[in-house]
Formats: sequence, structure tokens, C-alpha cells
Amino acid sequence: MDTLLQQIINEYQIENDQDRRNVMKEVIQEIVLCGLSRIGFFSEAAFYGGTALRIFYGLDRFSEDLDFSLIQTNTDFSFNKYIPGLVNELNSYGLNLDISIKDKVNDSTIKSAFVKGNTKELILKFFDNESLSNTIGKNELVKIKFEVDICPPSFANTEHKFKQLPIPYEVVIYDMPSLFAGKTHAVLCRSWKSRVKGRDLYDFAFYVSKKVPINLKHLNARLIDSGFISNQEVLTLDDLKLKLKERFYLIDFKTAKEDVISFLKYPSKVDIWSKEYFYSLVDELI
Repeated sequence: MDTLLQQIINEYQIENDQDRRNVMKEVIQEIVLCGLSRIGFFSEAAFYGGTALRIFYGLDRFSEDLDFSLIQTNTDFSFNKYIPGLVNELNSYGLNLDISIKDKVNDSTIKSAFVKGNTKELILKFFDNESLSNTIGKNELVKIKFEVDICPPSFANTEHKFKQLPIPYEVVIYDMPSLFAGKTHAVLCRSWKSRVKGRDLYDFAFYVSKKVPINLKHLNARLIDSGFISNQEVLTLDDLKLKLKERFYLIDFKTAKEDVISFLKYPSKVDIWSKEYFYSLVDELI
């Protein structure tokens, strides 16, 4: 195994096969971030979302996707100028990964790509674990979604963060109040359909536990973009608390727990979940 890969893996406490799968994906995410930094991506984009919170702010759950927002709107943004350099970065660690762009099928402001590789091959590369490898279908793929918002809502604040592995690199990232605004927007507006995204709820509780204030100006901009409120409205903190309690009243918390458990080191942390518990979190918002 590449010694730099081993250094990163050694940072984790790995106890079972689910941990191995999660760690493998997160190490790939970190190499992608390092590669993007080295090829200048963060001159025009900022990192946000659950993986940003995990890697740079200490969220204690794994996260699947890489979410970015352009710093300034650019409807001509293209992944194409970054993909060759990023593929070279991944291949330099001996990782046989491809990047494919998802074709745009509507007027969405989100551009998407996928980092993909053979799961069995990657497990052997990362862990040399034959017993785990033998449980994996030969055609099973690791897929990490990579999304960029090309028309970002206003009023997000950013900062610069640094990581030492795989080699020292720098990212531009939303600050925590702006990240909290994005997560609160997801809690209010995401279409969960038949499966509640418990990861949104877990992250919401994490922000409250850290006493992070919400960037209300950025949240309002997001809610206007989504049509949740009109562009003449301004949601105050008291208004927000009411809307959140209305949302939490409708949630099936059993389904929410099932969604998040595989991403947690200690699943018992969600045993307490109920609408009363989340009401109490809403009351703590600042």
C-alpha cells in the first residue's frame, strides 16, 4: 500500500467491515480535496455540506458526497478543466478511479459528477482484506457524488482551512454559521418522500450542541431561492423556530434513525430521537 494512504488510514479507529468501507470512501474524498486544491479549484469554489463539516469541523459521522458552491455565479462553469488533473492525482496513489460528468436534464443550478471505482479492487488496495473482498460482488462500485452549485445564494461567509494529509493543502470552506444555514434549509425544504434523511437531523443536532449561530441572511437567501418564502419576506429567528417545530412534528423518527445508523460509530446516540427532543434543540437556537 502507498505509505501516504497508510498514514491517513492510521488516523482512524477501525473495528469492523462497515468502518473499512466508510474509511475507504473518506480517504478518497480527502485525496479528491487535496487534488482540487492543487489544481486551483478553490480559487472559484468553496466546500460546504456534511462532508465539509465532518473533515474540517469534527462531525462524528461519515458522509457520502462532496458539495461545493461557486463563490460567484458562473453559468458557464465546467468540470472539464479540472477532471484530467484530478484523475492524475487519484492515479498517483495507485487508485484506479474514473470521473464521469452527469448530463444536465433540466434547468438545475447544480452540476454533478461521480468519482467511481471497483469496490473489491479498492478494498484490497486499502486493506488487503480477502475476507471482506470475498463478500463484495465483482461489479460493485464505489460512487462518490461531486456537486457544484453554480448560482449560489448570497451572504455565505467563507474561511480558509488546512489539512496535513495526504500532503499539506488548503481549501476555501463555508464557516460554521453558513453551513448551519445550509443544513437548516435542508431540514425545512428537502423532499424526503418516503425516507427521511436522518443525516440532516443528526447534523442539525451537532450544530446545536456546538452552540453555532445560524447565518440567517444566508438562510433567508436559500429559502427565497427554493420558493419557501417570497422575496419580500424575512424569516426571523422566532419565525424559524416555529417552522422547524412544524417540520419536526411530521417526521417519522424511526425511519430517520434507520437512514443515519450506518454512518455512525455509536448508533445509540440516536436512541433519544423524538419530536420532543428536537423541539428542545430548536429552543436552544441562537
